[in-house]
Amino acid sequence: MITVTTAELEHGIASVFWPFVRIGSCFMVAPVFGATAVPAQLRIVLAGAIALLIAPLVPLPAGVQLLSGSGVLITVQQVIIGVALGFCLQVVFQALSLGGQMIANSMGLQLSYNLDPLNGQSTPALGQLYTVLVTLLFLLLDGHTTLIRVLVDGFRTLPVGVDGLGPKGLWTVATWGSVLFSGALAVALPGITAMLVANLAFGIVSRAAPTLNLFATGLPISLVFGLLVIIVSLPVVGSGFVRVLGEAFLLLRHLSGA
Repeated sequence: MITVTTAELEHGIASVFWPFVRIGSCFMVAPVFGATAVPAQLRIVLAGAIALLIAPLVPLPAGVQLLSGSGVLITVQQVIIGVALGFCLQVVFQALSLGGQMIANSMGLQLSYNLDPLNGQSTPALGQLYTVLVTLLFLLLDGHTTLIRVLVDGFRTLPVGVDGLGPKGLWTVATWGSVLFSGALAVALPGITAMLVANLAFGIVSRAAPTLNLFATGLPISLVFGLLVIIVSLPVVGSGFVRVLGEAFLLLRHLSGA
């Protein structure tokens, strides 16, 4: 007859619960996993399955009960770690979306909005196009499996405990938010520059021929010229996304103590 003590039962629950909290928190925020089109039940089941698989390998702090004050603090720390890891990846995707919005505004597509299935809100069509393209590229590069691997390895290099990321790690996450603007500018700068040149040309034409209706001719030309710029710059956008995504995964490993 197999007997299980209360301490052993509590240890078994903690070995599954704390990894589940960290992984589930990351999945709620991370791109692809955290999309509104993905049901929350599916994220919970996936996080629970991964937590069950790695539970025997997760080192736990000795002498800490799950419902004690230290146990509650550890739970909060796991939530912070998971949200921070997911946030760092989400910034990369939002940078591409923001860059697409900046180009769309320069092309005159300010009113062209569609429902973004990843964010559950209306975004410019061009920003949504970039979001869909980088999501497919993320899946093609096995970014989702890499994220799971980083999370699993993190329990070895950043074990469950009351310390968490610490002030230095939280400051690193905060400074990573600057990638949202630098990445968006890197994506949008070629298109914005090209559209600026086109608008300057329209200004010269309006001075040479004041009777020409630029609203009737300029907008279609701007749209066609902008689409050509987008097609030409797509390889640059893809390579830039891969570079920033690699930096993001290096940051995740750094935050996880690897």
